Amino acid sequence: MNIPRLHFAHLPTPVETLPRLSERLGIRILVKRDDQTGLAFGGNKTRKLEFLLAEARAQGADMVITGGAMQSNHCRQTAAAAARFGLDCTLVLVGEPPSQPSANLLLDTLFGARLVWTTPDQRDETMLEVTALARAAGRHPYLIPYGGSNETGALGYVFAMEELLRQEVAPDWIVVASSSGGTQAGLVVGARMFGYEGRILGISIDKPEVELSRDIVADLAARTARRLGENLAITQEDILVNDSYLGQGYGVLSEREIEAILLFAQTEGLLLDPVYTGRAAAGLLDLIRQKFFAPHETVLFWHTGGTPALFARRYSGDILKAIQS
Repeated sequence: MNIPRLHFAHLPTPVETLPRLSERLGIRILVKRDDQTGLAFGGNKTRKLEFLLAEARAQGADMVITGGAMQSNHCRQTAAAAARFGLDCTLVLVGEPPSQPSANLLLDTLFGARLVWTTPDQRDETMLEVTALARAAGRHPYLIPYGGSNETGALGYVFAMEELLRQEVAPDWIVVASSSGGTQAGLVVGARMFGYEGRILGISIDKPEVELSRDIVADLAARTARRLGENLAITQEDILVNDSYLGQGYGVLSEREIEAILLFAQTEGLLLDPVYTGRAAAGLLDLIRQKFFAPHETVLFWHTGGTPALFARRYSGDILKAIQS
């Protein structure tokens, strides 16, 4: 099947052993470094954007529109990709504009994105309104869903699984942050297509297990498989999600995330972000301590990036306090 794709990510991303962390925790831990995909500090959305931007160009788009949180990693990478390929970019962001942007928001501005502000419950409606207004003005917008997580974006992680297996890495477990579902859905489809026999566990960042596994990941995985012409029977029972680490909600930094960020940094020199990989790593640490994984098993932590958020004022102060305490 001929599916449009642009090639701008730095692939394959490396797989590294984390020897000091493994010794500390008593289990072999690997990391897949999708924080090194190359575009604007990297991250998992770059793989998705190779397919999304290719589709946009194939449809004759002259601008892209997407949305997310104020410190959205997806929005940062989308703005960078749009700039690289000469497309205008409008970002619909949740919140109030700060007096001085920092971290991802600063980079959005640097890449020339137009920012539209909205409330959490109005995000998707505002994205549709912005798209309709652009069409009425004679533009040709391409709307990218939240997180880039549709059957086009998820293709990035179908082929990421193929990449992993070509690196001759077959861990017993893959642990990954899961929220909008595209990364986990793509990995599930790729596992079926390319013969990965281990298990994929999504650590939910912001949604109950049933909603994420059934309504989002399973549905998106089935649609992604159909996009590839694959007749794969994927149900909720095929999707593993743990929602025990939601804490106080999306983007709220707790002691668990701070501990994970500090432990990865101080044992391996590896940076996690406060929202996604920090929470997923906190879940991973807790599961290891609960003996969820067998001692002989190998666990691969799929690093989805997001490290610029460490420099957001709302997070850096809390992390600094923890270091100084």
